[in-house]
Amino acid sequence: MTGAGAPRPSLPPLRDVIARHGLAARHSLGQHFLLDGNLTDRIVREAGNLTGRHVIEVGPGPGGLTRSLLASAAASVTAIELDRRAIGAVKELAETAGGRLRVIEADALTVDCAAVVPPPRQVIANLPYNVASPLLVGWLRQAASFERMTLMFQQEVAERICAAPGTSAYGRLSVLAQWLCDARVVMRIPPDAFTPPPKVWSAVVSLIPHAEQPDPALFKRMEMLTATAFGQRRKMLRGSLRAIGGETLLGQAGIAADRRAETLTVAEFDRMARLIEIA
Repeated sequence: MTGAGAPRPSLPPLRDVIARHGLAARHSLGQHFLLDGNLTDRIVREAGNLTGRHVIEVGPGPGGLTRSLLASAAASVTAIELDRRAIGAVKELAETAGGRLRVIEADALTVDCAAVVPPPRQVIANLPYNVASPLLVGWLRQAASFERMTLMFQQEVAERICAAPGTSAYGRLSVLAQWLCDARVVMRIPPDAFTPPPKVWSAVVSLIPHAEQPDPALFKRMEMLTATAFGQRRKMLRGSLRAIGGETLLGQAGIAADRRAETLTVAEFDRMARLIEIA
């Protein structure tokens, strides 16, 4: 039984869907299709109880994860897809979904996801590799709009999102994500699970927004601060932050000027961001 209380409809094998719609994966679109229903079902389970939730999926491709989302208790699924070939495949799936699946043909980077579905909202997606990081930063800007995000990235990117201070992976994306959300890796998936196999492992990250979120002005300051600090990560902070206050800012925040960006905690970045003045 599906989470919605109806039997999962009989659907053609995903490989047949790919062949019928000429859906050979395109490197230019960052496409690697996950066809194993056991894995896509597990990703959906990592998102928690979806009863009454409105789910946004980006880059559904032939619809593997979409099928698992429709088999959950989600109130609706909105799939955003740029590839016209995949649009045909997912619209075909929508015909079996009883009105619970909507397909939007668009570049997800241009879509205000919080505006296209009502709350409570979640984003659950196997993200196209080539736009995964900018998509995440865009959603973090409006993190308060989402109950949770369950997102697949290249493992290297997933590890950067969840990295601890003092590690080589820790950087701007780590600070932004952890400042706004509880972020953790919940699954790792080998290359041979995909069609075609990527050259790297993938990983699913669960991001649950904190109850309290910064206002847009503070987010803008944090974006500027982290971009400046990590833009010259080999430099001491007195040098890398010179353009936005340097030693004066560091002194006000109680942070030693000879430290480097990767040693700062998220709380220390927050402290500095709140002290920055933007004209």
